[in-house]
Formats: sequence, C-alpha cells, structure tokens
Amino acid sequence: MKVKRNIIAIDEELCNGCGLCVPDCAEGSLRIIDGKARLVADKLCDGLGACLGSCPTGALQIIEREAEEFDEAAVEEFLASQKKSTLAPVSSGSGCPSARLQVLQPMPPCQTANIPSLQSESALSHWPVQIRLIPANASFLGNCDLLVTADCTAVAYAGLQKDFLAGRVVMMGCPKFDDQQLYLDRFTEIFRTRTLKSLTILIMEVPCCHVMVPIIKKAYDDAGKPALPVRQVVISTQGEIKSDTPW
Repeated sequence: MKVKRNIIAIDEELCNGCGLCVPDCAEGSLRIIDGKARLVADKLCDGLGACLGSCPTGALQIIEREAEEFDEAAVEEFLASQKKSTLAPVSSGSGCPSARLQVLQPMPPCQTANIPSLQSESALSHWPVQIRLIPANASFLGNCDLLVTADCTAVAYAGLQKDFLAGRVVMMGCPKFDDQQLYLDRFTEIFRTRTLKSLTILIMEVPCCHVMVPIIKKAYDDAGKPALPVRQVVISTQGEIKSDTPW
C-alpha cells in the first residue's frame, strides 16, 4: 500500500558513485548499481536521512512523495539475505570503481632499500584498502600477514610504508566514523574463513582509535581460531611509536 511520506531521492547528475552513503544506511536500502547510488526498494527506506551527511556532492535529499510504507520485517529479511551472500565473489564489472578488487605488484623491500631513486615506490600490494570495501573472500587475504591500521597513522607516522606496509596486506579504517558492527562482522568472517600468518594492529594514541582493538579481539574470539601472532603498535600524535607489544 502506498502512502505519502518522506523518502530518499538521488540526483543522478550529482551522484559520482563513490559509495560513501551505502554503509551509512542501516537498512541497506542504498546500493551502487551501474556506477550510481540507487534505492533498492521504497519499503526499505525509513526516510530519516542518516545517509545525507556522507554524500560529498549533495546528491541525496529527503523528499515527500507516494511510496510503499516502510517495512521493518522486510528490512530484517533483506539484511539477512545480504549477510548470507557476503562470501559471493565481488563483481568487477559494476559498482563503484574504487571498490573493485585489484592485486598490484609492488617491488619487494629488499630491491628498493638500497636504491635511492626507487625509495618512493609504493609497497601497496592490492586495492581497495578500506575495511568496509574489502570482502572476506578477497584473494589477497589468503595466507597473508595482515596489517589493520587506523586512517590517521598514514599521515602521522612517516615510515609507515617501509616499516609496516611492505610485505603485508593492509585494511584501513576509522572506528569512530565507520560502522563498528560492520567492522566486527567483517573481521569475524575473515578470521573464520581465512588463514593468516600474522596480524599487526596499528592505531593512534587517541582514545577513539583504541576502539579498534576490542573490535578485532572480539572478532577473533567469535571466530574460534587458534592463537595467531599479533602485534599491537600505538603511534603518538607526534608521529613516534609509543608502544609496540604482542597480545
């Protein structure tokens, strides 16, 4: 039954397909389809506009129009179905280009260490790098040394590439602004389904950054895997290593 109510509207001319609105929609009603944000179904949108602030181009707005009534039961069913499909391969032919999986070919650290002209080469071995964009079934997560790092460490610590990124798969994010439940679900799935060689957690000294640690610990406990070598490193706001300890 259709009623007149508030609902999201997307200006396709302004939408650049960045996908930043998708994780901010708790009901999962937004998806990137054919390079643009789309409303999956009217009944999945509550019309509250939690996604508005994440759109960098102003393509999203709340309007009043005739639409199906918001259906909480349909939302729960839809989210459950999406969770079951998290192990499905990610298509490289649609969606936001920034989320397409890529395996890169960085030069090994041993080859660049003594060559000044090559010291600016990136040690990044894959794309994407954001936690919320990397699925648990990404090929580069298999049998890897995993680095989970807070966004701010990249600009605070000058030697991040050389000291931490080289030879590791990286997942970056901000536990203060990102969806913490998404983090928990993502890491639990990774720990449960993939075999890792080691885990390094790199965070800033600020309190909000430390939330990353209990999220990862709970995910690992929930996955029920044997002990894994874990290194926890804290970077100061002055860019120094404040602590470097094993779990």
